[in-house]
Amino acid sequence: MSALEKLKAHSKKIHNFNHLSAICGWDQAAVMPSGGNQARSEAMAELSVHIHGLNTQPQLAEWFEQAESEDLSSQDRATLRELKRQWQQANVLPEDLVQAKSLAGSKCEHAWRTQRSDNDWQGFEKNWKEVVTLSREEAQIRAEASGLSPYDAMLDLYEPGVNTQSLNHLFNEVKSWLPDLINQVIDKQSSEQVIQPTGKFLASQQKALGLEVMKLLQFDFNHGRLDESMHPFCGGVPSDVRITTRYSESDFIQSLMGIVHETGHARYEQGLPKSLAGLPSGDSRSMGIHESQSLFFEMQVGRSDAFIQHLAKFAGEKFSEHNSDIFSQENFQKLYTRVKKDFIRVDADELTYPAHVILRYEIERDLINGTIEHTDVPDIWDQKMQQYLGLSTSGNYRNGCMQDIHWTDGAFGYFPSYTLGAMYAAQFMASMRKSVDVDAAISQADLSPIFTWLSDNIWSKGSLLTTDELVKQATGETLNAEHFKAHLKARYL
Repeated sequence: MSALEKLKAHSKKIHNFNHLSAICGWDQAAVMPSGGNQARSEAMAELSVHIHGLNTQPQLAEWFEQAESEDLSSQDRATLRELKRQWQQANVLPEDLVQAKSLAGSKCEHAWRTQRSDNDWQGFEKNWKEVVTLSREEAQIRAEASGLSPYDAMLDLYEPGVNTQSLNHLFNEVKSWLPDLINQVIDKQSSEQVIQPTGKFLASQQKALGLEVMKLLQFDFNHGRLDESMHPFCGGVPSDVRITTRYSESDFIQSLMGIVHETGHARYEQGLPKSLAGLPSGDSRSMGIHESQSLFFEMQVGRSDAFIQHLAKFAGEKFSEHNSDIFSQENFQKLYTRVKKDFIRVDADELTYPAHVILRYEIERDLINGTIEHTDVPDIWDQKMQQYLGLSTSGNYRNGCMQDIHWTDGAFGYFPSYTLGAMYAAQFMASMRKSVDVDAAISQADLSPIFTWLSDNIWSKGSLLTTDELVKQATGETLNAEHFKAHLKARYL
């Protein structure tokens, strides 16, 4: 075997253990009884240590050195690049830190589930302190190995090639026009009459509605399923994608669009190149590109007039005992494009959502770089929430700094991906419209032309290209936030 073939075989072994870890993680979040958490956390920590050990075996350095001098195709070059990147990221961390962070994260996340509903900041803070300490330790180690700042070193795990300097510039530009646009749209919508859903919408009916929408979005049920969890997510592996949502029987609006969002993640996973399965070059490109697919489904397609027409019809059929006026296309369009300054990020509308992301980015950047402490976060959160959305979260931890799951296990550097994803999604749609009659495809309930474009330009590429190369090849230019601004203005004004 050539050195590259040895590296590929080793990568597929690691992939198989990551597969098991992903399914165990889904089970923990979706169906595991709470009493199983301690044993599951220990088992998953042991598994993460084993995977780390596989990633750092001493012979790999020699194989990489040999592979560099082999005669490789362009695809194999890309595979080698991604294998080496993965190896370098794993190799810098000591085994005891990997295990300690996994245990601290599991403990913090599990306790957060009840602490959040109890508004128990003091209880949460005790667990979170350990997560932050270990995450800073990890960031420092990665920074020393890469020559980046601590936060940029964490950001690079999720967004290769993106740094604080570029994000500061990008987000400061958004902050220069977003607050005024939000106020303009709220003022414009204030005179509109909207019929809000009232009464009970059974979770079983909501699930049936969600499954129907997933079929329209061509989700492959032979390689995935829909379940319920406290925090919606997409997990599993491309051959077995697990998506979850949460249901409120007083409001079906959020869970339905949550399913559309997670289906976007899932279709990307299901569309990754099967010939590269088990190799990092066959994985999704970055979290920003992953979010671009979920937000393409949820925002670009999901809130379009043509798609809303289907949603309104499906919902009217499933909830036939309710006032039919709720399910008119006009009313549904208003419900799904309503702009409101509110506390909860995952329930935020398309226009206020970037403000939630920028707030979190600025806090986690300063927290990991050590310019603020974890105990400062509630007050800083309150200040920024007032500044960006005119709301106070003083003393309201459950709807403030305790609302998200990401920081409980130390996923620092992840949040920028959401707004980067929204920007990429707007750019992909602008480019797609040049060759695809998007509105006709959605109206006719055959979205195949849309998915063919996404498959050809995004899904089938895996990580063979860098993010900039991928976006430029698909759209003719690297990330251009003007497409996002133009999209928002066109839809809301």
